[in-house]
Amino acid sequence: MLAISSLLIFLLSSSALALPAELTGFLVPIYKRNESCTPPGVADLTELEAQIARIKGKYARGFAAHEANTGAAHPLAPPQALNITKRARTGPEPLNDASETLWYGNVAIGTPPTTFKIDFDTGSSDLFVPAARCRDCGSHSRYNPRGSSTSRNLHRTFREGYGDGSTASGDLYSDVVTVAGLTATNQVLGAATDYSHSFTYDPSDGLMGLAFPNLSSYPATPFFNTLIRQRKIDEPIFSFYLAETGSELYLGGVNPARYTGRFTWNPVTIPSYWQIGLDLIRVNGEITSFGLESVIDTGTTVIIGDAQNVRALYRAIRGSRSIPDAPGVYGVPCTSIPNDITFTFGGKGYNISPTWFNLGSWREDPSICIGGIIGVDGLRFWILGDMFMRNVYTVFDFANSRVGFARLARH
Repeated sequence: MLAISSLLIFLLSSSALALPAELTGFLVPIYKRNESCTPPGVADLTELEAQIARIKGKYARGFAAHEANTGAAHPLAPPQALNITKRARTGPEPLNDASETLWYGNVAIGTPPTTFKIDFDTGSSDLFVPAARCRDCGSHSRYNPRGSSTSRNLHRTFREGYGDGSTASGDLYSDVVTVAGLTATNQVLGAATDYSHSFTYDPSDGLMGLAFPNLSSYPATPFFNTLIRQRKIDEPIFSFYLAETGSELYLGGVNPARYTGRFTWNPVTIPSYWQIGLDLIRVNGEITSFGLESVIDTGTTVIIGDAQNVRALYRAIRGSRSIPDAPGVYGVPCTSIPNDITFTFGGKGYNISPTWFNLGSWREDPSICIGGIIGVDGLRFWILGDMFMRNVYTVFDFANSRVGFARLARH
């Protein structure tokens, strides 16, 4: 009887969302930028190292915000700081992939509106853009609160710091913010008066976090949660389709043209990050790890895991080797890129395409290709970026605190 009950629970949780008969949601086209300093086909280890440092800093900031907002340390936070060396009312927004790091699309702020290129990040919760009086913001679009009739000065400041040393700081305001025709009123945002070098020359203007409110360092209600509170959308969900072209963020629904079959649902274990249990990892049929925690993060290009389990993964790949002077980075023979690396969630496995796993050849030895799964000492969980998300259609559900995956539709 217990086995039958468990089976029923699994089946219900795996197929709770029926296929919609028509589009419900607002589509946001998104794009990904590529600014590598290396020749095409060659892995940029310098940019990879900088990305890992930024991610460490982002998660350290998120853990601090979680503790400040809840009064308790996040269970996944390391005991010490990690070493730092993109009528039914729903729709899609097109995306781009910046510096092979973040996916960005258009966001309008203020009255009259100013349009910004904004990174959409499921691994953070705050919104910030350059201010009109920013001293180091280069050619970015800028937010002028005096030019917006709906702007309100909150008389508070903010500072966002990243592990690579990049920062953004300034003042907090509230204003109208619109994405794909969906408008949140009285939305809190940061107007940066200072940008460090990496932000100054970044192709996007700012960042919009799509994680839970507990991760807000302002603290404030994130944009999508404001839409939910103000009843601007019919369904409190958003979804991502990531690809070389036609990528999209879909607000308030799913796009049935982008996936096939039913969703496998995974409960969020702690509602700060989009954190879910990772059943196991297989390489060439061999289980290398099991019983892990993971975060689904559009603000990360690669897959990052704890050093021990990443080491075990590469041991299962014939000919793999660690890369000197690049902690946690491994190479594999370019002639035998693995095509059977599988991550299992909710009992269903999802393969990582060799196309996304291969970051390019190693400059020192072109016969070796750099693998996109990176190990970090002291990490207690895995971060699954677009290297994983490009293989699935992903839905983030606030109402039920869960993440859903479906197979990609063939086009």
